[in-house]
Amino acid sequence: MFKAMSEDVNSIKQKDPAARSSFDVIMCYPGLHALWLHRLAHFLWQRNVKLPARLISTFSRFLTNIEIHPGAKIGRRFFIDHGAGVVIGETSEIGDDVLIYAGVILGGTSLEKKKRHPTIGNRVVIGSGAVILGAIVIEDDVKIGSGSVVVKSVPAGQTVVGIPGRIVDDGHQKTLDLEHGRLPDPVAQAIRLIMGEHDLLNERIKRLEQTSGSTRAEEIAIGSREKIARQFGDGAGI
Repeated sequence: MFKAMSEDVNSIKQKDPAARSSFDVIMCYPGLHALWLHRLAHFLWQRNVKLPARLISTFSRFLTNIEIHPGAKIGRRFFIDHGAGVVIGETSEIGDDVLIYAGVILGGTSLEKKKRHPTIGNRVVIGSGAVILGAIVIEDDVKIGSGSVVVKSVPAGQTVVGIPGRIVDDGHQKTLDLEHGRLPDPVAQAIRLIMGEHDLLNERIKRLEQTSGSTRAEEIAIGSREKIARQFGDGAGI
């Protein structure tokens, strides 16, 4: 037990540059408190001591603002960083060395009493506000960007962003870093493709109008493109 607790503390010190000392981590990290209380609740839950397990879980939620159902299975060196609003459902399964941030939800999509929450592999990083729903599998070394909504299983080593979540290539090695500012934006990529087609069509219209002497359609097209570029230019790199 003490070995596992020591691993938890050391893992936080490695993953969070703001962690100054072991004492600082033990006293001031609600993600650690929630994990330790969950281990106690889970121990009771497995031995069919259900009500005390739920009471400990409820106390943990009150204390840390992190809700972990006592039935959830969590591996070693799990770290919830800035954990406010995290919800982990009853049949969730989480591997080793997983890092998640504030507002993450591992939710269910069924009212049946069966496996209905996600299974998270080893060394997975889940950005703040991400929602993972259903009995899907997020395999090892996956990175999920902030605010993503994932409803389908993700193969190992992939990066997922967007709503719904899409697999993208972020061009990085497999690390615990999740540099959201450098992640690709599939929506922006789609907009750039559409704008490229728009420019080609506009050029064709321009040539046709030069032969007919009309410029009205060209002015409308240029005005529409400028409006779209103003709306999406900052985020899409147009």
